[in-house]
Amino acid sequence: MKKLAVLKIAMVVAVQFCIGLPGFVAAQIPKINIDTIPVISGLTFPMQLTHAGDASRRLFIAERRGVIKVFRPGQPDAPGVYLNMNAPDSTVSSVGEGGLLSIAFHPEFASNGLLFVYYTDLAGDLVLARYTASDPAADAITSVVRQQILKIPHPVNKNHNGGELHFNKEDGLLYLSTGDGGGANDVPGNAQNNESLLGKILRIDVTPTDSQNNTYTIPDSNPYGNEVFAKGLRNPFRWSFDSETNDLWIGDVGQGAQEEINQLSKNAALGANFGWRCFEGDSPSPTADLTGCDEASAYTMPVYTYQTGILRGQSVVGGVVYRGKKWPMQGYYIGADYFSGDIHKIAADGSVKEYQTSRFTGITDFGEDEDGEIYAVSNGAVYSISAEIILPVRLASFSGERSVEGVKLSWETASEENFQGFDIEFSTDAKTFEKAGNVAGANTQSGSRYTFSHNTAAKSDLYYRLKMIDTDQTFSYSRIIPVQAAGNDDLFVLPSLIDNGILNVNAGGSFRSVELVSTSGQVLIKREIVSSAVPLRISIAGMAPGIYVVRLAGQDSVVQQKVLVLK
Repeated sequence: MKKLAVLKIAMVVAVQFCIGLPGFVAAQIPKINIDTIPVISGLTFPMQLTHAGDASRRLFIAERRGVIKVFRPGQPDAPGVYLNMNAPDSTVSSVGEGGLLSIAFHPEFASNGLLFVYYTDLAGDLVLARYTASDPAADAITSVVRQQILKIPHPVNKNHNGGELHFNKEDGLLYLSTGDGGGANDVPGNAQNNESLLGKILRIDVTPTDSQNNTYTIPDSNPYGNEVFAKGLRNPFRWSFDSETNDLWIGDVGQGAQEEINQLSKNAALGANFGWRCFEGDSPSPTADLTGCDEASAYTMPVYTYQTGILRGQSVVGGVVYRGKKWPMQGYYIGADYFSGDIHKIAADGSVKEYQTSRFTGITDFGEDEDGEIYAVSNGAVYSISAEIILPVRLASFSGERSVEGVKLSWETASEENFQGFDIEFSTDAKTFEKAGNVAGANTQSGSRYTFSHNTAAKSDLYYRLKMIDTDQTFSYSRIIPVQAAGNDDLFVLPSLIDNGILNVNAGGSFRSVELVSTSGQVLIKREIVSSAVPLRISIAGMAPGIYVVRLAGQDSVVQQKVLVLK
């Protein structure tokens, strides 16, 4: 008669949330770090960083003087010149706030080689043009043929040019931000004038056709019958699409009262009026002529504002929503102020809006690579951006064991600051947890020791975690620890938590084979047992993290044990 299969499990599970990092809870606000050692250096007035979306992993940097540099990550060489717009003849003027402001690669660049540039020409006008790379995979554009797409006359003021280019991943159209033309209070009324292309977000179709190779078409859905997509902006120098939700995030530089950041879904932004010159930030403009202006309800108010001045800064630099995988800032919009260096952190769902002081000033752009990792462009270099979660308490140890009362838990902290206490939570499946009790925190800076007895009659395996709660009610979770069922003394895989790629099996008895089986029943590894007196060491390197079943089979018996592979 065959023995019934005995299922055993002992494991430690690292709690992972949407950002893919252990122990992080959405309530925790990340601390943003701009690395002090540049990823790319030796640049001349860099303005923007972007990628071609062609799986080459190249980074492209637009320099204000009209030069585009290319850099391949992991290679020691300095960035090379991808395109010099001033050769053979001068093309780009960097007088005032002018220069090469932005570049964008066509969504099908890998096949069509189309690169779009936005700059101020020698007359100070705003120009959208394109180049064609004969070999999109090459690290230089050899052709100097520039095809003008759109030219916007600019007043005598050499400021408030905008502007950034982005293709939208859903509709494939090109979006461009323009400033109001400069000067104080937008006296000409460009930003509110539907016929003017200044102070706007423009949207056009630049995909070439056989009959129309050097120009563009206006989408039928544009609200005013021309290139204008949205209006009422003063100087939207940097803006972006959220690569996951497709929302628009616009940093609009204020005049003398408020800096502002606007957020709208792409569909809601169609025809939106952001209020300038009638409103600066979320208040009526304090110095402009408000004749003809409407009430606040007629305009789209910003999602975030701050007062212009020495303390918070005086020139907002629009950022990006982080959708990378390396750092715990998933879903956060990261921007800054050019003068103060303050870093703005806004949760994409609106739950968090705060700033973080920084000494890192002069940022002109936040750019993304193909993996969604982000960089700051500043002072002749490009810097990588990382994040960390500052927890209210640092846990040094956490363990549990069966006792006469049920389960006795013990833990120790290495540090505590502004800390409220612990909720003790338990589970029978390491997935769904219930609260077992609470222990107040000692809030001792050097750390403390704690114990808790869970009076339970449960005989099955149990799993415990600590919910560590700060005084402001933000919290984080500890790792999960197992407490084995009473009488579980016949485990044959030890340890059953595997983090070194080695499965240690003490077969014993008359078992003839050992198998590693997926939870779906697929046999992944099978080994014959030659001698039960010698423990087996089986390499499982390369196995994906998760729960597996180790099965011992003999002539008349089969036993099984669950294990957890961490890496």
